[in-house]
Amino acid sequence: MTEQRLGILGGMGPQATQDFYQRILDRTDASCDQEHLPTLIWSDTSMPDRTAAILGGDAEGCYRRLLEGARLLERGGCTVLAIPCNTSHYFADRLQGEISIPLIHMPRETVGVLAAAGQKKVGILATDGTVQTGIYQKECGARGIEAAAPPPEVQKLVMSIIYDEIKRGEKGSREKFAVIDKWLRAAGCGGAILACTELSVYRTYHGLPDYYLDAMDVLAEKCITACGYKLRMV
Repeated sequence: MTEQRLGILGGMGPQATQDFYQRILDRTDASCDQEHLPTLIWSDTSMPDRTAAILGGDAEGCYRRLLEGARLLERGGCTVLAIPCNTSHYFADRLQGEISIPLIHMPRETVGVLAAAGQKKVGILATDGTVQTGIYQKECGARGIEAAAPPPEVQKLVMSIIYDEIKRGEKGSREKFAVIDKWLRAAGCGGAILACTELSVYRTYHGLPDYYLDAMDVLAEKCITACGYKLRMV
């Protein structure tokens, strides 16, 4: 049997990549080094900003960079690929067509968890790139779930937490998040997806109730099981 090796194409951002790998470690049922999942991490911090590239920049250049990273990990013997960046999944199906190892589709897997839980309407907290390209709306629609994107004034707060705070090494504003939370509940959302890995980092710092499903958590668990390892019971 071929040794399973997880490839993480990260650097989008680097703090999110570090947080993601910690979740892999935390959720693996391991009692010694040798029971953990062999992992190769390529933190490509020179990757163009995905939102800027998709919404008006060099989307093709961004895609080529992602493909280069994916192939690097594939050549490194990785048997499963994860990209802890939601916006980059705009390119996920195209990437999968050009590599021979499975790419775990974070938005698709996350929406699958919501569908299994019987959710009917959820809020999407993500970058402008993820929201405007409809990455999560498409996956939700395929599973009969209504996806609610924030209005412009609330979306600005989401982007501010991501870009002005977390990506700059700050912990994120509780006050801004409280406004976002108020809107979600007033809009009748039964829950919300943390659909940006910087928001996953925010959750690591501050903690959030189960109302929020963290796409990074879903991806971490799927990586572990896809490689044939067991999840630690929590």
